Amino acid sequence: MPSEQMAGSAESPSGRRAPLPPLRSGPAAEWVAERARQRSASVPGRTGTAPRPGVGGGTGRVPAAPRTPGRDHPRQPVVAPSADDTGEQRPLDRIDRAIVRLLQQDGRASVRSVAERVHVSRANAYARIARMVEDGVIRGFTARVDHERAGQAASAYITLRIVQNSWRTVRGQLLELPGVEHIALVGGDFDVLLLVHTVDNRALRDLVLNRIQGIPEVLGTNTLLVFEETDRTPVLPD
Repeated sequence: MPSEQMAGSAESPSGRRAPLPPLRSGPAAEWVAERARQRSASVPGRTGTAPRPGVGGGTGRVPAAPRTPGRDHPRQPVVAPSADDTGEQRPLDRIDRAIVRLLQQDGRASVRSVAERVHVSRANAYARIARMVEDGVIRGFTARVDHERAGQAASAYITLRIVQNSWRTVRGQLLELPGVEHIALVGGDFDVLLLVHTVDNRALRDLVLNRIQGIPEVLGTNTLLVFEETDRTPVLPD
C-alpha cells in the first residue's frame, strides 16, 4: 500500500472526515456555523482532499479540485455586496423586508422556513440574511423578556441634563451601569433618555442617586416610574 494511503487510513480509519456537530435551529446558529466552516476552509497551507473508495475496500485520498478564479467555492454562499462603489448603503428590496419581518416575529425561525415563506431558495435567503447582518441592518437575534417575571420589578424612564459636548463620555459610563436597557440622545428640555430595569425600588434609587448622579458630567435627572408597559412586536413597513 502506498505511504500516502497508509497515512490517510491512520488519520481517518473510515476514510471520511469526521461529521460536523449538529446545528441548532435558527438563522443565528446557521450563520455562526457557516462562518466557522468558511474560516476553516481559508486557513493558509491547508490543501483540501476528497476521500474516495479504494480498490478492495481500501481508502484513497486525492487532491480536491483547485478553485477556479472568479468562481465561488461550493460551500461558500454568494453574498451580495452591501454597498456600491460610492460607499452608499444598499437599500432593502421587498424580499429583504419580508425576511426582516419574519425574523422580528420569530428570531428562531430556520433559514429554510424563511426561504419557503418568502418564496426564494435557501441559498438566496441565507445570502440575504448574511448580507443584512454584515450591513448592520440585523443587529442580532435576541429574546423579548417580561422583566417583571424575570425578577426586575422596578422599571423607569430617566431623563438627564448633561454638560455640553459630553455625550460620548456620558454614554460610555452609562453603558457600564446595570439595568440600563436603552440610551438615547434627544432634543428638548433634557439631553438623554434612559430606560432602566432593576430588582426593586431600592436598587432603582441606588442606580439614580449614586450611580447616575455620580457621573461628573450629569447636571440633573428626572425619574419617571413605569406602572405598566406593553411591548408591540415591531413591523418593518413594505
